[in-house]
Amino acid sequence: MDPTRIAFERRGRGRPLVLLHGLGDRRQSWKVVMTRLARDYQVICVDLPGFGSTPAPGADEPYDVLSMTEDVRALCELHGWERPHLAGNSLGGSIALELGARGLAGSVTVFSPAGFSDSLARWGMRAVGVAADLATRIPTPVKERLANTAPARAAARIALRGDPSSPEAKATRFSVQGLEPGAPYVRMVPRIAEYHFEARPIDCPVTIAWGDRDRTLLPSSAVHAHERVPNARMVSLIGSGHIPMADDPVTVAEHIRWTCRSADLGGRRAARGRALPPSAGR
Repeated sequence: MDPTRIAFERRGRGRPLVLLHGLGDRRQSWKVVMTRLARDYQVICVDLPGFGSTPAPGADEPYDVLSMTEDVRALCELHGWERPHLAGNSLGGSIALELGARGLAGSVTVFSPAGFSDSLARWGMRAVGVAADLATRIPTPVKERLANTAPARAAARIALRGDPSSPEAKATRFSVQGLEPGAPYVRMVPRIAEYHFEARPIDCPVTIAWGDRDRTLLPSSAVHAHERVPNARMVSLIGSGHIPMADDPVTVAEHIRWTCRSADLGGRRAARGRALPPSAGR
């Protein structure tokens, strides 16, 4: 899609750090993390195509993890963000890893990235896709009432939050806005269910973190992630669910900072250790 149509928010100064949200989410999910990191980096929170303020591609246009990867690449190129640091959650994590595998990232920090689930979990995601498609046939007022019932709210807290009983999780609910015929969420769920991250070298610092209470993409997926990205620093986020920016934004920000600094320090060390060309200094 046209990268000028992709909405984003920018704060801070320094090397670009691009934050990518998950399926059905929007850039505001990074608000607290962004505030903490903007002291050291130029932080850019992106609304991925079809979510937040960014329109979805047309019905006849490609719309999957790889097309979104290309969209983010084009956005970075448009604004001159060369080899930015990248961080992403779920769908956004997969995009960040894909860009890292292309050599287009300074560092990559991801939280519960899609693409590493086993066959049983993939079956579960396909079932979610079927349920989402069926939900498009239910009138919106009815869906709103169902989403506000106690069982539905409890299911949302269990699926999305590390501690479903915490006061912060009380307002969590499933959104029905994305459950219309042809809506971006409905289009993307089956594509994510089939997406598989292929093992490739990623030539920059990588951190892969998983909430130990993630009930959407199970923590056991981290084993497959380590096998396919063996140079990654693997982290378990104690007490966090599928959206750790909501459960523990302070720890999320510090893991991103750690990975970014590893890349920044490594680059400076490489520059200091590089031999001067024969003509230098003459």
